Amino acid sequence: MSLLDRRLLVTAGKGGVGRSTISAALAVAAAGRGKRVLVCEVNTKEQIAGLLGAPDTGGAIGRVADGVDAVVVRPDEAMREYGLMKLRFRVVYDAVFENPFVSRFLQFIPSLPELVMLGKVLFHVREGRWDLVILDAPATGHGITFLGVPQALLDTIPPGAMRAEAEWMRDLLRDPDATAVNLVCIPEELPVNETLELAAAVRERLGMSLGHAYLNRFVAPRFTAAERETFRAPAGDAILEAAFRAATAQSIRAEMSARHRLRLEDELAAPVTPLPLLHPAGAFDRACIDELARHVVPT
Repeated sequence: MSLLDRRLLVTAGKGGVGRSTISAALAVAAAGRGKRVLVCEVNTKEQIAGLLGAPDTGGAIGRVADGVDAVVVRPDEAMREYGLMKLRFRVVYDAVFENPFVSRFLQFIPSLPELVMLGKVLFHVREGRWDLVILDAPATGHGITFLGVPQALLDTIPPGAMRAEAEWMRDLLRDPDATAVNLVCIPEELPVNETLELAAAVRERLGMSLGHAYLNRFVAPRFTAAERETFRAPAGDAILEAAFRAATAQSIRAEMSARHRLRLEDELAAPVTPLPLLHPAGAFDRACIDELARHVVPT
């Protein structure tokens, strides 16, 4: 099935590899195909709106591009929405959740903040207001813990309301027709190693399906092997020396990119999609996101 046919796409990877950038590009690509999209960031500084050239949403759900909404999910707001949804009436919510004793008690329930934040994201998937929800997940280790909260609770808590919540959340995450995890890395040794470890954790620990592996900042070759054989260091010409150094550096980075791509394709049973290294004249802006959007879902 096509990647964009899912209802939930999770963007995962180590810090600094461009998870939010890829989430924004996927949202633009999906909206360009007529889908209504919601991008969820989790307990972090808002980034998606800025990447799409829109003002911050202030944490609430807000329109950030044609067909694309975004929201930052934080534990306090998620707890409030969960409480109001379950208790129905604000006066009852205030009597329960605003009670200092109850608030202190809730702090001792393991993983409750993560559960309600993940629950809010998955509620948006289940309610059907959007065709596609994109979860810009926390960085690698925290991301695995975050997505694993439903199963962790099922392993420890008795039957009851919280267990029922955890069950439907776990089942939605593990449904391969509904959910896929997209991995993001860059063509360097450590990020590629961590991506392969992350892929194993997604499949084995979480029981979730992989979508695409995005090799971000991929450097494509500009010179053939025969052309590289002709490279010679010039002497006495500063401009030619600078050009020689630039061409040599570009060839080395292209070789590294190709090697890491081959390794991912050999060891990762998922499509590997290279995304070009962009060189914007100014700040990384909406035009850059639009360029990546043309590559994130190969035709």
